[in-house]
Parts: sequence; C-alpha cells; structure tokens
Amino acid sequence: MCKVTIGGVGLEYERIEPASAADRTIILLHEGLGSVGMWKDFPVSLAAATKCAVVSYSRRGYGRSDPLDAPRSMRYMHDEALIVLPELLDELGIAEPVLFGHSDGASIALIHAGGSSRPVAGIVAMAPHVMVEEISVASIAEARNSYRATDLRTRLARYHRDVDGAFWGWNDVWLSRKFRAWSIEEYLPRITCPILAIQGEDDEYGTMEQVERIARSVPGTRVVKLRTCGHSPHRDQPAIVLDEAASWIGGLRR
Repeated sequence: MCKVTIGGVGLEYERIEPASAADRTIILLHEGLGSVGMWKDFPVSLAAATKCAVVSYSRRGYGRSDPLDAPRSMRYMHDEALIVLPELLDELGIAEPVLFGHSDGASIALIHAGGSSRPVAGIVAMAPHVMVEEISVASIAEARNSYRATDLRTRLARYHRDVDGAFWGWNDVWLSRKFRAWSIEEYLPRITCPILAIQGEDDEYGTMEQVERIARSVPGTRVVKLRTCGHSPHRDQPAIVLDEAASWIGGLRR
C-alpha cells in the first residue's frame, strides 16, 4: 500500500498494473463505507479485464487514510470531486482518467466530470446517487441500527483505521434533515464524456430513477439494469460488471 499527501492529509492508495502495457488509467471511487481494502480482489480483476491500470484510494476518514478532524459537511462529495480528486490526479500524474465510482463514489465522479472542467475519458457509475430518495434514508437509518446492535462495527473495523469516524461521518450526514434537499442534477447536463450507468433492480439504497435521470440528462448514456442485484453490483454480479466495463471502456475514443 502507498501513501500520498493531498492538502496536508495522508491518503492510502493502491495501483494495479495489467499484464500488458496500459494506455488508460481507471480511478476507483469507493462507496460511503468503503476503502481500498473493501474493494478486495475487484481491482485486480478489473485491470485484467480492461487491460487498464487501476488506482484505488481511501478518502479521508476511511481505510488507512488520515482520520477526520471534524464532522463531514453536507457538501463532502462536492469537496472530494472538485478539490481533493483534482489534486490527487495531478500528484499521481494521471490525465484523462476513467472514473469508476460506486454509490457515493459514483456521485463524486459525476460531480467531477460536470463541475471541474478537467478532461475525463468516461464514467462507470454503479448505484449512483443524484438525489435523495426515501428508500435511501430508510436503509441508512437501518444501517445505523445495525451498527449499534449487531457485529457490523466489528466487521467494518477490519477495513478502517477509525471505524466510528468512517461510519458516523457518513451516516450522520445522510440522516440529517438538511440533506434531504441534496442533489447533483445541475452537474449532469454539463458532462461531456460517455457514461456507463449500472443499477441493481434490488438496490436497497436507490431506485432506477437515479440512473434514468442521468440518462435523460446525458445523451448516449448506456444503462445496465441487473436482476438479482442489490447495492453492490461488483459483488453481486461481478462477471457481468467486468464484461460490461471491459467492452464499454474498450470502445472509448483514444
């Protein structure tokens, strides 16, 4: 595992190189409770399937990155997309990446592409959030109950240096009444790169309306709807996700 310092904050990252020389780099952007470690073997499989270099990193407060020193703001995804991610890409020397985001990470990818004025080759958005739905709030409230009453905290602690900071930093924001008005739809019409949007039909954190709003705003978006799939398509349907990603990324203009 490697470390990079962005804005005075130490972030862990990992770079996977394919067997043959890579001409593209994929940036993996994790979910609201994710980290480098929680991707498990997916980055290796993705690099092999796409023949791209794959870089994953843990945002501040997650994984082995530096912990938070204050509560997250309601604009934490905006700050990541428009401040941290550009600096990280520059520090690692990555130009025109493919942004591959899951959940919060997909939202960060969309904000970056629509708001940073930086070149992006394409976006793979798995289970993205573009606005807050009641199903999201209900499931996140249930996660809070599970964190307090089950072994969820113990399981997450395997992947996070500060597990309480990681969990409550995410959970408190999403369950704040002010966050109900959160939306990133203003960024969607500004996105000029291709998008592959992947959504599970059984996603407990969002409905198909999330990807359909993306498709209505960004012409040419490819939407993949997966049966028997919840909020984590790369875990529930890994073969399909890898096949779709490899085919779609392979077709991006050089």
